Amino acid sequence: MNNNNYGPLTGLKILDISTMIAAPFGATLLADLGGDVTKIELPGKGDTLRTVGPWKDGEALRWPGLARNKKSLTLDIRKEAGKNIFKKLIAQTDVLIENFRPGTLEKWGLSYEELKKENPQLIMVRLSGYGQTGPYSKKAGFGTPATAFSGHTAIQGYIDRPPVSPSYSLLDYITGVYVAFATVSALYHRDIHEEKEGQVVEMGLYESIFRMLEFLIAEYDQNKKVRDRSPGLSGHSSPAGTYATKDGKFVVLVCSTDSTFDRLAEAMDRKDMLQDDRYYTNSERLKNDSEVQKIVSNWIKKHNLTELTKILDSYGVPISPIYTIEDIFNDPHYQARENIVEVDHPRLGKVKVPGVVPNFSKTPGKIRHRAPELGEHNEEILGNHLGLSEAEISTLREQGVI
Repeated sequence: MNNNNYGPLTGLKILDISTMIAAPFGATLLADLGGDVTKIELPGKGDTLRTVGPWKDGEALRWPGLARNKKSLTLDIRKEAGKNIFKKLIAQTDVLIENFRPGTLEKWGLSYEELKKENPQLIMVRLSGYGQTGPYSKKAGFGTPATAFSGHTAIQGYIDRPPVSPSYSLLDYITGVYVAFATVSALYHRDIHEEKEGQVVEMGLYESIFRMLEFLIAEYDQNKKVRDRSPGLSGHSSPAGTYATKDGKFVVLVCSTDSTFDRLAEAMDRKDMLQDDRYYTNSERLKNDSEVQKIVSNWIKKHNLTELTKILDSYGVPISPIYTIEDIFNDPHYQARENIVEVDHPRLGKVKVPGVVPNFSKTPGKIRHRAPELGEHNEEILGNHLGLSEAEISTLREQGVI
């Protein structure tokens, strides 16, 4: 493999002017696979994610994993000199990723039509709370409220308690995957056509998880059913859920297919259930779910975790212990897959972060450099890439442009 190849997207130039999690995470995924990502941040302030917890000694611990493989350029694109530099960068860029509230870039004179004059091949990926169109498009949007808007929160939790939001920024990370997916799709379309014309790709935060709720849509459309809250997989498969072992551990088991349940019945030495009209198909088991759950729960309680896992693995029944992050750090499979790797940190020394996924056999991605300090690459980008002199860079700094 060419030593200058750091993944399948090596050579792709991306400008990331987004903040917080969703869109920046999408840009990081592209960077992990070789994309050359320049993150543009406001001088003196930077991405607000730099100040979001958890922390150690005042250092934001999320930053090393979410901003790795990026270069940081401080640039105020609201100022005329900043706009001019931004446009010069756009001329050298394949993809622009942004998540300002709709209308903001247009207000600054940096609409797609304006930027396209600098680069007709530019792909602009736009993310906002509710999308660029519709009556709510101008509303402020963050992941947790958008999760509620999507319909996801309404089905999470216990029926006798209020709905529960995810305990971390689930929607933002899911949307980040869509951002990366949208980017490479638009690039493919651009690059297989002779005219090589760019385009705008946009979506609202809520739309990424709403796309995953097709069962809710079909169920309401056809049955007019509004699904209640449930703490686990509900109405899909039986048995499914969280179960306690003899030694006080918890496991998750699910039988999404009848063949899986057939194997579970064998493992439990309950082949009689396969001949029972109440249990022999998933639809019948769902009608008698409480009885099925009692049978399975009682059987699991007779085994400690190690024994249970060995039995069910041998029968090909999907089961997993409920891992804490400490369990994950100690697990040999995570280690073998290099799911946790170590990166340098300018003050903490070393910090562990998630590894690069997915794996490519010929063009593997790589963590090429740590998350940047604010404006760390100003001189490199402005001097080497745009040809500005030291005096010009110094003047920009004095003017607060960088």
